[in-house]
Amino acid sequence: MIGLIVAYTNNRVIGNAGKIPWRIKGEQRRFRELTTGNVVIMGRRSYDEIGHPLPNRFTIVLSNTASYEEENCTTVSSLEEAIKLAAERFPDKNIYISGGAGVYRAAMDLVDVMYITEIDAEIEGDTFFPEFDESAFTKTVDEQVEGDISYAYVTYRRK
Repeated sequence: MIGLIVAYTNNRVIGNAGKIPWRIKGEQRRFRELTTGNVVIMGRRSYDEIGHPLPNRFTIVLSNTASYEEENCTTVSSLEEAIKLAAERFPDKNIYISGGAGVYRAAMDLVDVMYITEIDAEIEGDTFFPEFDESAFTKTVDEQVEGDISYAYVTYRRK
């Protein structure tokens, strides 16, 4: 399974100045639950924001300029190479594409499912999740979480 996992606001913001521009208690729970024990593919800037390999996951970083070779982490130069590596080394694990915007754009036609956290807020940002053809997917709202900033866990499965 190739999945995409993202959180974005009503105005599709996913980042601002290289950081996630919100801190919402509990919002990252789904990311941990889904990706733990699996493979996560992300771009260099997303990896640099985190600063280390994610625990209990194999992280593949996409970069043409940097090289990360650590325990449970490696670097490749393309999304296609990352997916091939993940499928060969971990055939029984799910693959999750986790950003940033350019990686999401490149992955949009490759993913089977998208796990999206829709944050009910307009937040200023400079990096956005790309538009996609919602008619190519079946949408399910899995959980609605109310709070100071409410959000919903939504799943889009390719038809």
